Amino acid sequence: MIKKVYKDYKELSTQTALQIARIIKEKPDALLCFPAGETSLGTFAEMIKLEGDGQVNFSQCKIVGLDEWVHLGVMKNENCYHFLKSHLFDHINIKNENICFFNGEADDLQRECAITNEFIKSYGRIDLMLLGVGMNGHVGLNEPGTSFDKYSHVVELDEITKNVGQKYFSVPTNLSHGITLGMKHVMESKIVIVQLSGSRKSRIVKRLLEIDANPNFPASLIQHHPNAFLLLDSEASQL
Repeated sequence: MIKKVYKDYKELSTQTALQIARIIKEKPDALLCFPAGETSLGTFAEMIKLEGDGQVNFSQCKIVGLDEWVHLGVMKNENCYHFLKSHLFDHINIKNENICFFNGEADDLQRECAITNEFIKSYGRIDLMLLGVGMNGHVGLNEPGTSFDKYSHVVELDEITKNVGQKYFSVPTNLSHGITLGMKHVMESKIVIVQLSGSRKSRIVKRLLEIDANPNFPASLIQHHPNAFLLLDSEASQL
């Protein structure tokens, strides 16, 4: 894993977006995967600017969703898909048919897993996966204790995820399960960028760099990815 530290969140976001743009220039029809998380917002804003300036073109790209909350009911319009739609999809030149996202409200969630697995398989592998790491070490919704030997799957959420996840909703919301790409998808992706910012993530960074691959801290497996980048701002790197 190649580690890079930037002076602040702004530079982290800019440099991450430029790295993504370079990948798209090399492969205009790249299959991309982005997280629905706070850290990625700056990167999304920079990517939108880059396309507006003609420095990148998403029109041929394919995008697959990383994860989704399951059975939110009336809160379904505040899910991961809508987060990405409002902060990214609505502002770039991406065709709806080139987006594959889990339907967390579906009756048959295993079919949702199969659809997503087939979508990825039809393009070979994910060309670029942008990831954050949760406060419990989860990647996507691969919660602590999840097997590394999984593709898309349904998962029972960890208590930390249930609590931290409330920040994405306008009212308290019952979070019990999620659906996510598995760690096999992560490890089979051609390039993985792990992006962390802020002092609250400094202990996560320290643990990520110090422990060997351990299912109780899923992000630890990414150390063994052959083409992974750990991109940090100065606050996240302070320990």
